[in-house]
Amino acid sequence: MKHRLPQTFLRLLALLSAEALVLGFAFLLCLLLFLLMAHLVFNVGDSTLDTALFTFADRLASPGMTRAMMVISFFASAEYLLVTPPLVVLVFSFFRGWRWFALKVLLISFSTSILNQLLKRFFERPRPSFAMLEQSGLSFPSGHAMIGGAFYGVLIYIVWRTVPGAAWRWLLTCLLSLLVLLIGFSRIYLKVHYATDVLAGYALGVLWLLLSIYLMRRLEIAYTNRYQRQV
Repeated sequence: MKHRLPQTFLRLLALLSAEALVLGFAFLLCLLLFLLMAHLVFNVGDSTLDTALFTFADRLASPGMTRAMMVISFFASAEYLLVTPPLVVLVFSFFRGWRWFALKVLLISFSTSILNQLLKRFFERPRPSFAMLEQSGLSFPSGHAMIGGAFYGVLIYIVWRTVPGAAWRWLLTCLLSLLVLLIGFSRIYLKVHYATDVLAGYALGVLWLLLSIYLMRRLEIAYTNRYQRQV
């Protein structure tokens, strides 16, 4: 028994180290991607990527595709995100074991929206002048990609924490991930955002999601430990 305790501790330490390494690598990758997009747009002025994605989207253009892209784009619109996250929070709040998840959805959605607006004001990149839809506001980074990515990202996190079957976890994760990717592409297709806006939005959305989940997870553990000591 004495020999098993150090082995168990070492295995747990290795697991935690691997998890921290993966999270750290993902965080760094997102940061570098955002910095690269900002560098291409504001320092170099390179529009190669933007032009290539607009050209690709034009090849797929049709009335049916346009209607489909408008529907997909709605699932990260301001109207949708003003209603859906609060509804999710309300539903989760009725279940005692899900209240921390409710808090995470609320805080991550709200803070990501504020951060996105601050960054838009900082960079002040106008939207494409040839957009298919009339959209107010600024362009960099994409709010649909950043806020929508963070919201659906926290849902993916909840799926991995709560859904028991591996098959269902992977299915829901793939569906939510596909929706996030299609939302980003819909913004390019509708020409309301440049590809660099969308990629920057993805990068910052995931970066903020990882940081928020890590900090809130630490807060949850500290609160739980304190509560157990008081009991």
